[in-house]
Amino acid sequence: MTVNAVDEVRNKVAIVTGAASGIGRATAELLHARGAKVVVEDVNPAVQELARPGIVPLVADVSQDGSVEKAVALAVEHFGTVDVLVNNAARIVYKPVVEMTRHDWEWVMATNVTGAFLHSREAAKVMIAKKKGAIVNIAPYASYFAFPTIAAYCASKGALAQLTRTLALELAEHGIRVNAIGVGDTVTNLLNDVMEDGPGFLAQHGKGAPVGRAAQPEEIAEIVAFLASSRADFFVGSVVMADGGFSVQIK
Repeated sequence: MTVNAVDEVRNKVAIVTGAASGIGRATAELLHARGAKVVVEDVNPAVQELARPGIVPLVADVSQDGSVEKAVALAVEHFGTVDVLVNNAARIVYKPVVEMTRHDWEWVMATNVTGAFLHSREAAKVMIAKKKGAIVNIAPYASYFAFPTIAAYCASKGALAQLTRTLALELAEHGIRVNAIGVGDTVTNLLNDVMEDGPGFLAQHGKGAPVGRAAQPEEIAEIVAFLASSRADFFVGSVVMADGGFSVQIK
């Protein structure tokens, strides 16, 4: 079946986590522009700025019990169902392992892995009932590669990649596709809490990729929209690398 990209998610209902800025916000806005209804969730109250007809914001911490139930309830109450889940919310800590506290480790894991697990579990229940749906996880290239001082982040994204594959096997028989995007350096606010100019650092680090630059959030949002659509029906359990070639170079 041929589907025009402009119409690929029309009339679908999506939940996007970490939607206050960066990839999450760009994804929510693109899905909405292409005809989807969206529940946008973030711990940052700035997510409320996205409120408009067809977009319902939720201020919540994805790692906390009850958050996903609220998100799913909002989607069903306002739009009738859940067709797409985008697990994008993420946290990062910059510390060597010997200096990292248990709280640091669990704080990152709670959002990056547990939050995705909880949201996938509850959204899948709705999708299973109608035998159709798509889950897209943002599992950056740190899911494959190690970087000093971000062990918790790397471990959490590796776990998210494996959660993607396992969920894909469990849910394929129910018509639900689960995939991830191996995102490279993207100019977002992820590092704002740990350095003075997070977007600037990511833009500079991205120059080390073969394409010589970092991605913009809107570029990643395009891949999310594709994986969420029927155009990607043969993608199951994939981690689609979108890292400017970083993962295929040897230096």
